[in-house]
Amino acid sequence: MIWFPLALISAISWATADYLTKKWYSSLTPLEMAFWRHFWCLPFLWPFFLLAPSPSSGLEFWKGILKLLPVELLATFLYAASIRASPMSLSLPFLSFTPLFMTLTGAIILGERPSEWGLGGIGLVVLGGFLLGWEGSFLSSLKVIRRQKGAHLMVLVAGLYAWTSVMGKKVLLISHPFFFGPIYVSLLVLFLGLPLLIRPLRVPSIKKGLLIGTFMALMFLCHWISILKVQASYMIAVKRTSPLFGVLYGGLFLKEEGFKRRLFATSLMVLGVVMITLLG
Repeated sequence: MIWFPLALISAISWATADYLTKKWYSSLTPLEMAFWRHFWCLPFLWPFFLLAPSPSSGLEFWKGILKLLPVELLATFLYAASIRASPMSLSLPFLSFTPLFMTLTGAIILGERPSEWGLGGIGLVVLGGFLLGWEGSFLSSLKVIRRQKGAHLMVLVAGLYAWTSVMGKKVLLISHPFFFGPIYVSLLVLFLGLPLLIRPLRVPSIKKGLLIGTFMALMFLCHWISILKVQASYMIAVKRTSPLFGVLYGGLFLKEEGFKRRLFATSLMVLGVVMITLLG
């Protein structure tokens, strides 16, 4: 059961990094936001590389990286664009669709099929995430995806993460989190940073960047270890409670509108997580 607290820590860390990124980096472009929040986590990831064994199959490891990296780069850029474009409490709930999409990708790539209770729990997490963005009626809520740029970007991100989460686990199974992680994030930083070299690079506060990097590194490490311990869709369902914490941050600290009416949906997400943990 160690996967559950690790997945929950990953969710809270991600939501915290999102809140700090939106608070301190909103003046940056989406590409700059994505670059710096990943760059500052590298000092906290590379020390773990010294503890890592080499992968059992070097060729398969790099093949997996090549399949992952382009999709991860696109998802990372669109994610930053989403939280920059719309209130966190409107865009982040749609990330909860990831575990639903993963019931398909997980079955195809890893052969993982959730139990009936597990599917029910995933469904409640998705429904709770959808209700977090409730706009008075079902049709009105669907229109949010079209009307809010951040919302429809996040639905696309959810689909991309359904691929990267499952493929990431496949690569982790032939390597080690401490080996895979520093290399993978370094490659992300490299390719995110190359387009920024065409003009003078804006360097935000180092202290603030290191704080964001701390939470990003914690999120990554807990994610990589947790997803190896359980079905990928279960772990991501728990991690996708991060919109709950994002909504709390958005309402309490960023004073985003519609905060109170979104709290009801959290009980469904919590119930779904309990079903996955105890019955899945």
